[in-house]
Amino acid sequence: LPLHASTQMSLHTLGGARRAAELGLTRVVLARELSRRDIAAICRDCPAEVEVFAHGALCMCYSGQCALSAVIGGRSGNRGTCAQPCRLPYGVNAPAAGGHPLSLKDANLSPYLQELEDMGVACLKLEGRMKRPEYVAAAVTACRQALENGKPEGALSRQLQAVFSRSGFTDGYYTGQRGRAMFGTRSRENVSAAAPVLKELSHLYEKERPLIGVAFSFTMRPGIPLTLTAEARGQSARVQSEKLPEAALTRPLTEVEVTRQLSKCGGTPYYAQSVYCDLAPGLSAPLSCLNSLRREALAALTGLLGKPAVKRVQSGIMKAPTHQTKAPAGFYARFADEGQLPPDLSAFACVYLPLHTPAPKLKALVQTGAPIAVEIPRGLFGREGAVRASLKAAKQAGVTTALAHTLDAVRMAREAGFLIHGGFGLNLFNTQALEQAASIGLSQATLSFELTLAQASALGGEMPRGLIAYGSIPLMLTRNCPISNGKSCRSCRKDGVLIDRKGVRFPVSCMDGCSELFNSRPIYLADRLAEIQKIDFLLLYFTHETPEQCVGILTQYQNGTAPNGAYTRGLYFRGVE
Repeated sequence: LPLHASTQMSLHTLGGARRAAELGLTRVVLARELSRRDIAAICRDCPAEVEVFAHGALCMCYSGQCALSAVIGGRSGNRGTCAQPCRLPYGVNAPAAGGHPLSLKDANLSPYLQELEDMGVACLKLEGRMKRPEYVAAAVTACRQALENGKPEGALSRQLQAVFSRSGFTDGYYTGQRGRAMFGTRSRENVSAAAPVLKELSHLYEKERPLIGVAFSFTMRPGIPLTLTAEARGQSARVQSEKLPEAALTRPLTEVEVTRQLSKCGGTPYYAQSVYCDLAPGLSAPLSCLNSLRREALAALTGLLGKPAVKRVQSGIMKAPTHQTKAPAGFYARFADEGQLPPDLSAFACVYLPLHTPAPKLKALVQTGAPIAVEIPRGLFGREGAVRASLKAAKQAGVTTALAHTLDAVRMAREAGFLIHGGFGLNLFNTQALEQAASIGLSQATLSFELTLAQASALGGEMPRGLIAYGSIPLMLTRNCPISNGKSCRSCRKDGVLIDRKGVRFPVSCMDGCSELFNSRPIYLADRLAEIQKIDFLLLYFTHETPEQCVGILTQYQNGTAPNGAYTRGLYFRGVE
């Protein structure tokens, strides 16, 4: 089967797309946050086909990097069951008062489809899941008209917006015009506007387009029922009439008449590709009987074609050996800023600092013997040149290890000659993923925090793996800032907080061209470390803590101290859907 890279793989650079192609994927679905310039650059040099979202809902979070629904609702967006908590009201640095700083309008790129085709985009993705047939028909028809005529008919565009939109549509990511105009919600007025146009749009799908050719075989012999066989796509349905053929009183049934009646497949997905007739002379049958046989045969054929195909294949599941840890799990630390560093780093086997940390600071830390590594941002979005320069500077400062959360970052780290650690953003859920990660150059990896402890300990293979054992984990990575929400970033304080309807506070930080939304409470497992089995390292993920707090948390984990204050066990014991 051909393999396509989902938008959940967080591909947003040429390097990431090329890495996916090298892994055998024949098509890559790009991140929805890309601009026309980004898409064009990838299309020029990507060996795989490129697919782009052209119409439908926009997630506030960069796909593959969202854990909001999983953590607060137990339904994972990474597993296709998102509960869309981003569509709920949140207050920005204040109690929720009806604002929706995480809800974007739906995308509509119909004015740019010919431009996308000229770039080399091979396929357009239109959202249709859980939508009415009128919406699907209108979206497909509008895009077809745009490809053929440059733009859809004005009336159809208005109908499409009326049947479903969130205060209209947006092209903000594609045109690079991000900000307040991209935000919208599904209002009562939007719902009311849909009712009048549903009937107007129903004509778009009244007649199903025939796509499946059928080979009919009709037999009429004396003394036996009329028989019709319909064959398509390797399946065959055979039906018989209740009545026997009769002697013709005036003229017998002809092959021309049989062919004409069996070819009347209107209103179905079928058309008569061929009609074979075995007719005994001097016999006749009502045309209504032929029509009935045709309907029965096509209905039976539909039932056969609708069944899952049985494929007899050899099991491709890898039987990797049970993972064996060589020592008690050591401590790793990730710091959001160099200012958080405690004076003594000797307790940590690895210390991750942001890639933007000044090279002199990195060099000074390396010279102390500290096990310093750099964390490549999860969102690159046109900053590849700057990231490559920073990797080069870090390498010259003596840093040899990089933490990569996406295939894009893995490729860049490998090209720069770094030892690569896989981050949680790679969404490593199973043994096969770990084995694949090892094959592309990762030396160790942090597992997805959507796994339970039992699931994590059951993973096989030899690659060293770790878990985030402490920290306010990132729930969203966004290109639109929920704090500034269209205002100038120069007037923003960089950090802020979103407050939901229940008064829960979610910290937000802006860095490296993106914004991150963090969980309201940190994961805390210091008193349950004995339950973590077959894990090689425990990552303490520091975000907003002071150096003194970082030291205190490390001490608590070294001593197995019970929690004090607000905390969560994450998904390690309850899991997700």
